[in-house]
Amino acid sequence: QVQLQESGPGLVKPSQTLSLTCTVSGGSITTNDYYWSWIRQPPGKGLEWMAAITSSDSTYYSPSLKSRTSISRDTSKKQFTLQLSSLKTEDTAVYYCARAVVPDLFHDYWGQGTQVTVSS
Repeated sequence: QVQLQESGPGLVKPSQTLSLTCTVSGGSITTNDYYWSWIRQPPGKGLEWMAAITSSDSTYYSPSLKSRTSISRDTSKKQFTLQLSSLKTEDTAVYYCARAVVPDLFHDYWGQGTQVTVSS
């Protein structure tokens, strides 16, 4: 059974950089059957896909966040990481990591989510 677990700070200040890590257990992050995504949900709003990384380290970003977002992975630790810079209060959200199945890219496994609040 694949499990994903997000970790990171719960409270960050505006203009700072957020770093979140997703640790994967029960499965490999090196097979080319999957992409690995970050998705967020601001309060009262729908899910927003942010970024993904493939088994060959190709990266994909939401156009609206591309200038502030970076995704990377550490295969030795079975982790992938999101960095979001120049934080704004509007970045307050629950952040999820998830696995996307190639080629349809539906997300079949999700972490439980981690609340991030951007406030001074």
